[in-house]
Amino acid sequence: MQLPPEVQTVIEKLNSAGFEAYAVGGCVRDLLLGKEPKDWDITTSANPDEIQKVFPNSFYTNNFGTVTVRTGASRQSSHPLQLPLGQGERTATPISEIEVTTYRIDAGYNDQRHPDSVTFTKSLKEDLARRDFTVNSMALAPGPSTPGVGALTPGVFPPGASDTVVIDGMTIIDPFGGLQDLHNQLIRAVGTPSERFSEDALRLMRAVRFSAQLSFKIEEHTLKAITEYAPSITAVSHERICDELIKIVESKNPENGMNVLQQTGLLALILPEVQEGVGVGQNKHHIYTVFDHCIKSLQYAAHFEYPLHVRLAALFHDIGKPRTRRLAPSVQGKAPDYTFYGHDIVGARMTEHLMKRLKFSSELTKQVSHLVRQHMFYYDVDKVTPAGARRLLRRVGKENFGDLIKLRIAERKGSGVPKAEPYRLRHLQFMVENASKEPISVGQLAISGNELVNDLGMRPGPIFGGILNALLAEVLEDPKKNTKEYLLQRASEIKDKSPDELKKLGAIAIEEEEKKQEEEIKRKYHV
Repeated sequence: MQLPPEVQTVIEKLNSAGFEAYAVGGCVRDLLLGKEPKDWDITTSANPDEIQKVFPNSFYTNNFGTVTVRTGASRQSSHPLQLPLGQGERTATPISEIEVTTYRIDAGYNDQRHPDSVTFTKSLKEDLARRDFTVNSMALAPGPSTPGVGALTPGVFPPGASDTVVIDGMTIIDPFGGLQDLHNQLIRAVGTPSERFSEDALRLMRAVRFSAQLSFKIEEHTLKAITEYAPSITAVSHERICDELIKIVESKNPENGMNVLQQTGLLALILPEVQEGVGVGQNKHHIYTVFDHCIKSLQYAAHFEYPLHVRLAALFHDIGKPRTRRLAPSVQGKAPDYTFYGHDIVGARMTEHLMKRLKFSSELTKQVSHLVRQHMFYYDVDKVTPAGARRLLRRVGKENFGDLIKLRIAERKGSGVPKAEPYRLRHLQFMVENASKEPISVGQLAISGNELVNDLGMRPGPIFGGILNALLAEVLEDPKKNTKEYLLQRASEIKDKSPDELKKLGAIAIEEEEKKQEEEIKRKYHV
C-alpha cells in the first residue's frame, strides 16, 4: 500500500514538528480492502493553532478542530500512484486540499446529530473511540513502528490481530477490532451500539449504507440497536437521509440495504410509500409481493449498472399497487385474481410526493416520476402499429425511451416469472427507431402558427394550439399527410370549430387511441 504523496507529505511534516499524525477513517478501510479511497482524512495530536503554524497555507472555519490544508497541488497535473499489493500503477489526480483534525472527545448530542461541545485530547485511542463503526476506526501511518506480519492480500487479515499491526510496510492502529471485522465482513458499532446511535441518528442509515456498499452483514447487537433507535431517524434532516438513500441505491447490493431498512423499521419512517408494499400479494404474473418485486427490480438495475434515475424508478415503479389493489370479478373455473388499475398514475404521484419530501433534486424527481408513470406501456408484436409506436414515442419522449426499456428489463427480471422479452423489446426498439424519423410533435409539423397567419389570414390566439394538435393527431396516424399543402387545407376546414371540438380531433383523439392499448393490457395482464 502507498499513500498519495500529498497525504504522506502532510503526515511527515506534522511528525517532523513533533506531533503524531495518521490517515484515519474510511480511507484506511478502503485501502485495506484494495479499493481506491475517494477522500483522505488525517488526525493529529496537534491542536488547530499548531496545525496552522506547520501549514501557513490553510484555513480553520469550524469548532470541531478541522483545519483544511492547501497542498499547492494543481488539479490539472497528475502523478503516478502505486496501487495496493503489486496491482500496478495508475495516474492519480493530485489532492489540492486535505482536512486535518485534532484528536478530540465529543460531549453531548442533544440534537442527535452534532456534539454539543468537543474537547481536544492527546490520545489517539480516545479519538478513535468516538467514531461510528470499527471498520472506520482505524488509523494508518506510513512506515512500521513495530515488528508486524508483513504484506497481506486485501480483504484477508490475521485472526486476533493486535492493536498495532504492520501491513505492507504501513502501521495500522486498531484498538477496536476493525481488522477482524473486515475479515469477517461485519459492520459493528464502536463500543456500545446504543451509545453510538443515541449520539448521532444518521449512523442508523450509515450502517445500512455500508452494509449495502461493502456487502457486509450488520453485527447482531448493532442491528438490534438500530431497530431500537430507528424512531430517532426523524431528528435527521431530509437532505441527509436523501444522501444516504442515494448511496444505498447506487451500491452493488441495494436489495440487501432495502431489506435491512424494512426489518429495522427505518423504511416505514423514511419511505412509508415503499413500506406499504410489504406483504401485499400480486397476481399470477408475479411470484413476489409488491415490496419484494420492487427491491428485486432495483437489484437487477444495479446488476446492469443502470443510472440512478432508472434504479429509483425500478424501486418506485409499483408503489401505487397497494392503493389500487382490487379483487377481480371471478371467472368460472379460475382462481380469484387481483387488478391494479391505474397504479402507474397513482404511483407517479406518490413518487413525486415522496421525492419532494426527501429533497431530491427537481430534475431527478421529474425523471423518475415520468418513468414510473410510463412503465406500463403496452407492446404486442402482432398488434402495435407504426402509428402506435409514434404515439408511444410522443408520450414517453425520445430522450427517455432508452431508460424506459432499461426499466422494463429490470421490472421483468424482478418479477420472478420468466418471460420471452428480448425479442419483443428488440422489435419495439426497431419500431420506435423508425417512428423517431417521423413527426411526433407539433414542432415537427410542416406548418406552424406563421402559416396559419400568412396563408390563412388567421389572427394569433389560443385556437392555434387546438388546430395544430388536431393536425398532429392525423399525422401520427399517417406521416404522409405531413405536407404544407395538406395541412393548410385541413386547417382551413377546421379553423372555425370550437376549442372543445378541436380537442376531440386532437389531444382527446390521441388519448382515446392510447386508452385502447391500455385496456388491452388490463384485460391481458390484470393490471
